[in-house]
Amino acid sequence: MTRIVVTGAAGFIGSNIIAGLNARGMTDIIAVDDLKQGDKFRNLVDLKIADYVDMDTFYDEFASGHYGQVEAVFHEGACSDTMEQDGKYMMANNYTLSWHLFQACQKRGARLLYASSAATYGGSDTFREDPAFEGPLNVYGYSKLLFDQRMRRECGVNFERSKAGRTHQVVGFRYFNVYGPREQHKGRMASVAFHQFNQFNAEGKVKLFGEYGGYPQGGQMRDFVFIDDVVAVNLWFFDNPAQSGIFNLGSGRAQPFNDVASSVVNAMRRLRGESALALDDIAQQGLVEYVPFPDALRGKYQCYTQADLSALRATGCDHQFADVQTGVSRYVDWLASRKA
Repeated sequence: MTRIVVTGAAGFIGSNIIAGLNARGMTDIIAVDDLKQGDKFRNLVDLKIADYVDMDTFYDEFASGHYGQVEAVFHEGACSDTMEQDGKYMMANNYTLSWHLFQACQKRGARLLYASSAATYGGSDTFREDPAFEGPLNVYGYSKLLFDQRMRRECGVNFERSKAGRTHQVVGFRYFNVYGPREQHKGRMASVAFHQFNQFNAEGKVKLFGEYGGYPQGGQMRDFVFIDDVVAVNLWFFDNPAQSGIFNLGSGRAQPFNDVASSVVNAMRRLRGESALALDDIAQQGLVEYVPFPDALRGKYQCYTQADLSALRATGCDHQFADVQTGVSRYVDWLASRKA
C-alpha cells in the first residue's frame, strides 16, 4: 500500500487533498498538523487516515526513517496569515521547516509536493514563474519565495536535476486565491466567498472594499481558484512523478470581486427560490455594501492577479478550471447544506 504524508492535514488545502486521496481508495495517510486551534479537527472527522502526528514530533521522526517508506509528502503546513508581522516566526515555519523537510525527503526517497503562493509576485502585473516578476509585499510572500529560490538552487534553475532523476520529484504550487469547503477555521484569512455567505445570512447583504489602486469599488481583480481544481492538479503531479518545477495554480482567469459578490448573492437567492439579479440591481437593492479600503492593507495588497498557466500546460496537465460563477455556486450549496 502506498504511504502518503500530508502536512497541514487539518487545514484547508491539506484536508481536501486527503479527501481526494480517499476518493481514490488511498487511506495509508499520515496526517501532520498542530491542533492548538482545536476546532480544526472537524476537517478530519469524515476522512480516513492511518495516523495523526503532531508537527512538533513529526519532522525529526520522519528524517530518522521512523515512518518507513513514504511515497510522497504533500506539504501544506505553513503560517498562511499574510498580515502576520512576526518575521522570525514566519521564516521558521515557512522556510526553515520546509528546507529540513526537503532534505529529509531526499534522504528517505520521498517525493515532495509543496505549497508556494502567488504572494511571491507581490505587485507585479505579470504572473509567470520567473524571478524577473517576483517581488513579495509582505514577509509571508518572502518566506514562500525564499523556499522557491532554495529549490531552484538544489534542483536546478529549471529543476533539470529533478527531471533527470538526480533528485526525487519536487513540485511547488503557487496557489492563487483558493476558496471552497473546509476553510471555516481560517478566520480573517478565509475566502471572500466564505465571509460573504455568512454576511448574507446574518445581514441580508455582502461587503466589498471600495475604490483602491485605480480600481472602482469591488473592481479589484484576482485569480480565484476552486479547491476541487487545486486538488485535481496536485493529484495530477502525483500521478506524473517525472514532472518537477514551480507552477502557478490558479484558474488563469482574473475576475473582479464584484463577480464573487454577485455569485454569492445569486446562489443564495436561488436557494430561496428567487431569481438571479444583475450586479447593478444587486447594488440598487442594497444587497452589496462597499466599505472603505483599510489603511492596514495599503501598499501590501495585490489589486490584480492572473496566473499564467503556460508552464503548467507545457507539462501536459490540461485540467479545466471552474470560473467564479460555477465554483462559488457549488461552494454556497455546500455551505448551506452544513447550515441546514
